[in-house]
Amino acid sequence: MRYRRAGLAKVLACTAVLAAAATACGSGGSGTSSDGKVELTIATFNEFGYEELLKEYEAANPNVKVTQRKTGQGAPHHQNLFTKLGAGSGLADVEAVEEGFLSQVMAKSGQFEDLKEIGPKDVREDRWLQWKVDAVTTKDGKLIGYGTDIGPLAMCYRKDLFEAAGLPSDPEGVKALFATWDSYFEAGDRYVAATKKPWFDSAAQIFNPMHNQAKTGYFDRDDKLVIETNDDKKIWDQVTAAVAGGQSAKLAAWSPEWETGFKESAFATKTCPSWMLGVIEGNAGPEHKGKWAVTAAFPGGGGNWGGSYLTVPKQGKNKAEAAKLAAWLTAPEQQIKAFKAKGTFPSQTEALISPELLNQTSEYFGGEKVGMLFAEQANKVAAAQYKGPKDGEIQDNIVSPALLSVEQGTSPEDAWKQVVEGAKKAAK
Repeated sequence: MRYRRAGLAKVLACTAVLAAAATACGSGGSGTSSDGKVELTIATFNEFGYEELLKEYEAANPNVKVTQRKTGQGAPHHQNLFTKLGAGSGLADVEAVEEGFLSQVMAKSGQFEDLKEIGPKDVREDRWLQWKVDAVTTKDGKLIGYGTDIGPLAMCYRKDLFEAAGLPSDPEGVKALFATWDSYFEAGDRYVAATKKPWFDSAAQIFNPMHNQAKTGYFDRDDKLVIETNDDKKIWDQVTAAVAGGQSAKLAAWSPEWETGFKESAFATKTCPSWMLGVIEGNAGPEHKGKWAVTAAFPGGGGNWGGSYLTVPKQGKNKAEAAKLAAWLTAPEQQIKAFKAKGTFPSQTEALISPELLNQTSEYFGGEKVGMLFAEQANKVAAAQYKGPKDGEIQDNIVSPALLSVEQGTSPEDAWKQVVEGAKKAAK
């Protein structure tokens, strides 16, 4: 699931998710409290790092009271969002939206405020990386979301496992291995031959960032399904060939087996958006501190995987105040604080050149300047891939399960036919 985000904290247990989801589905009406304060609600999922920031906002705005609805995972949060959009009431004043669900939100953009119109006038679009703004701008020029975090891609790898296989292990030395996807898979063949162990965690975790690097996704800008004519079949063939060569550990992302796989050294490399550092540290445990490394080299030059927006639904009662809160939370100063709290990497141009961000290091990853590394990776992303209707459904519910079926023995040709047929049905 590409929308699953984690900061530097352990993802909530299922019981907590259900409890949080129940809270998130509560009544949405906000307005003015008995003491005359403006009441605002903000609905988020996973870890946005806003707990202390909201206290800070209330202290600076004593006439405002903010309640956060926090759901443990992205899926129930967005299910609630779309249910309440259909019902016409019940949403929070500010609703977070993850990029995996953005295409569905953009299809309902008329139910969200244009932040160019109701937001603070001093908020300029050049606050964010241009591709971050482009992804949430409608075809008629309306801006329906303020960017929060992003997921610039790097590559994480196990230095000790590389050394045991006779591969270079220092960040500079591995750059040649990760220069292109061809060189990455070639290195994987060398690793498997030397160790008889898998190179990466799962096919879907490789296919998804490769797909996201392509100029055209599952849909073109006219919302026509193009899965049979874009680069996806070529990508599919590369990934499934690597599976046939023994490179995949066949561990479905976010499964208990996948989480245990980090601790058991089940694979040597991991596609690594910025938020993945906390996931690796949490799952691999303190015994692997210093064994994992991260390099700015990423096959194909870079990309983005993950990130969210704050939107203001038209259902709200205090929409101008809600936009003001969303604007403040997505200012560079606040996003740096959120990054330090939960590892959510900023999308703001000023934040990406801030010494406070650039000097952030990770002891777990050998003291690497992760702030500078991921800032460099963020600037390599030239444009956001257009996400058409049902994009997230195709990737999460059709392509990823089909890749898993290949790992379990289905022929790549048969599985690809299932992908194309499933995508056509979803796009109807």
